Amino acid sequence: MMRSMELFAGAGGLSLGLTKAGFRHNLVLERDKDACETIRENQRRQHPLVSHIPLLELDAKKLDYSAYSSDIELLAGGPPCQPFSLGGKHQGHNDHRNLFPEIFRAVRELTPKVVLIENVKGLLRQSFSTFFEHILLQLTYPELTPKQNESMLDHLARLEKYHTRGKYKNLKYNVVFRLVNAANFGIPQRRERVFIVAVRNDLNLEWSFPDEKAETHSQDALLLSQWVTGDYWDIHKVAKKDRPVLTDKMKQKINQISHIDGDDKLPWVTVRDAIGDLPDPEIGGKRSGIFNHVFNPGARQYPGHTGSPIDEPSKTLKAGDHGVPGGENMLTRNNGGVRYFTVRESARIQTFPDDYLFTGSWSETMRQLGNAVPVELAAFIGASIHKALCSA
Repeated sequence: MMRSMELFAGAGGLSLGLTKAGFRHNLVLERDKDACETIRENQRRQHPLVSHIPLLELDAKKLDYSAYSSDIELLAGGPPCQPFSLGGKHQGHNDHRNLFPEIFRAVRELTPKVVLIENVKGLLRQSFSTFFEHILLQLTYPELTPKQNESMLDHLARLEKYHTRGKYKNLKYNVVFRLVNAANFGIPQRRERVFIVAVRNDLNLEWSFPDEKAETHSQDALLLSQWVTGDYWDIHKVAKKDRPVLTDKMKQKINQISHIDGDDKLPWVTVRDAIGDLPDPEIGGKRSGIFNHVFNPGARQYPGHTGSPIDEPSKTLKAGDHGVPGGENMLTRNNGGVRYFTVRESARIQTFPDDYLFTGSWSETMRQLGNAVPVELAAFIGASIHKALCSA
């Protein structure tokens, strides 16, 4: 197993995926007590993907890296996304929750071979473009830290001078990034996230994000399965009267793709695919014996929050700054009815295994799930990095 370390682990989505990819964590760090309790509960249950994890509940700013081996293949983490989230307050580098500097400190002190960072799509917004450039260059030159009272813009200018000079001899990383749609990798969720990967310059290691040919699933394949061959409805035994009503825009798209043989990809995984075998929580969720599958009342639609159609991948599950945004974490049936996803349904949408238990109230566990990296997406990207490290 390759050695790894993870910061800002949350409830364990990235950790589980990287374990599946062949990494073994020397440390998993998370300061939120509720998220830590979820991991601990699964450790008490001897869940194989987390039973070995050395979990530390601590603020990353207080971590002393001298107690840990510097021989780390992979440093991973998702710094808190609220400063950059479309649903947040958009304060970026001025937000006290911006913990990217702690990632840079870990890179300086551990000099890992590869760094993997996950964050929200909002990080790529035009208003954050200067700060994002600063992130990439600081990760490229982690030892070129800001001077006392040096502003972010002045530090960026200094980094740019080193970068264009091209003669830097100290610790350096080759950095790439990509906006990834989880649905294209078999996750039942249209979840777009930014992944940043940095490879230590002295390794001569070649790596790239999976290209479009490596993506395993597509919307076109789903539409073909639903509206051309009809296989999707046959598999799920959905009568014609229970199928969604197509818009003119969708009819045009289906007409365009019906003249081709598809793209040799699997159909996007839908909400129905993900949760269709679970009992209706309104009828017998508590009595089903399934972890976390309990009905939560009070769901309603309102402008901009119309829920996730059952026969598409879900909308992005969100944590919310002040409670859970109902529209994003809500199921919309084809008859117009709505209800909240149960915690277990949300866990399936985030590809957590069914035997992974979440602790706490519904709103708290949904916050954990909204902040998580889909397990299988983490495993896919982690396996690609693991393969490159093995061949180096």
